[in-house]
Amino acid sequence: MRYPVNYRRRTSCTVKVGKIGIGGGNPIRIQSMANTDTNDVDASVQQAMRIIKAGGELVRFTTQGTIQVESLRHIKSELLRRGIETPLVADVHFQARVADIAAQYIDKVRINPGNYIDPARQFKTIEYTDSQYAEELGRLREKFVALLNICKAHNTALRLGVNHGSLSDRIMSRYGDTPEGMVESVMEFLRICVEQQFTNVVISVKASNTVVMITTMRLLVESMEAEGMAFPLHLGVTEAGDDMEGRIKSAVGIGALLADGIGDTIRVSLAEDPVNEIPVARELVSHIMSYASAPELPERDDIVPVATGAPAVVLPDDAGELKQEYVILISTHGNPVGEIRSLVSDLRAAGDMRPAVALRYYETADVESFQVQAAADMGSLLIDGFIDGLQLVAPKIAPDVVSATAYAILQATRRRFTKTEYIACPGCGRTMFDLQSTLRKIKQATSHYTGLKIGVMG
Repeated sequence: MRYPVNYRRRTSCTVKVGKIGIGGGNPIRIQSMANTDTNDVDASVQQAMRIIKAGGELVRFTTQGTIQVESLRHIKSELLRRGIETPLVADVHFQARVADIAAQYIDKVRINPGNYIDPARQFKTIEYTDSQYAEELGRLREKFVALLNICKAHNTALRLGVNHGSLSDRIMSRYGDTPEGMVESVMEFLRICVEQQFTNVVISVKASNTVVMITTMRLLVESMEAEGMAFPLHLGVTEAGDDMEGRIKSAVGIGALLADGIGDTIRVSLAEDPVNEIPVARELVSHIMSYASAPELPERDDIVPVATGAPAVVLPDDAGELKQEYVILISTHGNPVGEIRSLVSDLRAAGDMRPAVALRYYETADVESFQVQAAADMGSLLIDGFIDGLQLVAPKIAPDVVSATAYAILQATRRRFTKTEYIACPGCGRTMFDLQSTLRKIKQATSHYTGLKIGVMG
């Protein structure tokens, strides 16, 4: 793949959702998902209003059945009565018929290719002949074309939202648990969209593992370009958790893609009040957009990361334990990702194979802003192997917070694990227990386990 040094936003078509546009020349849109019971119309309206007041531009609601569709209609009507025209999104799983109904009334419908027509995942390996596989695709096509026709008739937008954890047994059997499988899961649907001349569709491929999420989205962009597609992209790290870890994990995954111009709308998924997601998303978009105004760096085609095999380090914390010499690269440019890529490439071209540490200064006194900015700046550099360490300088932030942030970035990029990893979904109307308090209790009891992964799911 190509590693750019200057910010250039990917060109995409425009998708109309209610009165706003996603993609094209529109701003990167910020959205969230309610965690209320959709059938509790009053509570859902109140939470939607809080999300919108915080800066959310779309609000998604779980829509398990036709009863929830009717409730969502009432939520939309009440918001309109109050003069609020923010688009609403119906989140549909397993029930293709529910998507058909929701598309008649709601601004946008999200379906999951992994469970739209395929049965619920049973983790079975199924051997398909080519003709049997084609027959399954024909069944998918018949149902999906019906939904597209409804969307056309009602000017409804669609999101094809693939999740790493819910690939169908059919896809898993043929492609395995791979980025290629995730991409093909959505490309099957996109080819039908193109055939039916339906372009009002947004795509997402999400994972809780940032490396998988970034790799898959990059592969999706390449696959779409190869087939002449330019649909807008929705970014998010699913099941990112809460607190510092959730913010850093989201900023690493989303920020790495935004920095390369990939992404037209984002959702930061936190296992907290969904209103808390909005300022994190706004900070992330604002920070990456500052790359666009940075002075241009010389364009070059020789930028390729070279793995050094060196352990990932945090300086100055790990200085006394280094077994080899690291070179420190000080980043002062407005686009640190492009600058460090270029500096590392200069080293490699000169035959210098020492592992590199990126040093970056942050002047903000706000902890959340610092953590989001640092994670976005360093994420892709660590994941792609341009650097093997980082040194964060933030005079207005407590030293222990700076240190904890650096190690959390290494963990979020899968380079070094120093504590328990929590894979926790944000919760939604399908969640039948208090996920947020449960996560806090589990963290209190297990946070001392290094390298352990614990899933807390709704």
